Amino acid sequence: MRQLTGVVSDRGSKYAVSGGPVTTREDVDLFLKELKKDKKFARATHNTWAALLSDGMAIKGDDGESGAGMVILRMLEREALTDHMIVVTRWYGGKKLGGDRFRHVQDCVRAYLDDLRS
Repeated sequence: MRQLTGVVSDRGSKYAVSGGPVTTREDVDLFLKELKKDKKFARATHNTWAALLSDGMAIKGDDGESGAGMVILRMLEREALTDHMIVVTRWYGGKKLGGDRFRHVQDCVRAYLDDLRS
């Protein structure tokens, strides 16, 4: 599991991004379970995620951050990154971010993809 913490901070909200290889829906569930073994991630406000599997299955989860899973999924599709999942974690800071929250999700995924390539 690859993790980048402190990727974005805005109005008290903090973001991190994690990811790793998955090939089945069961792998996705195991990945999320493993991530949430860390109490910091288990207590996060949102753990939004997406995975594009090589069998053509596209799956996502918003975890209360409506639309965020689709943002991650679209970025995976553009990169043609299959059998890999990305989770963007947000700890809510007390102020609503409006549409900026989607830009922050994109920034986190971009940072993860850049780190993956390096």
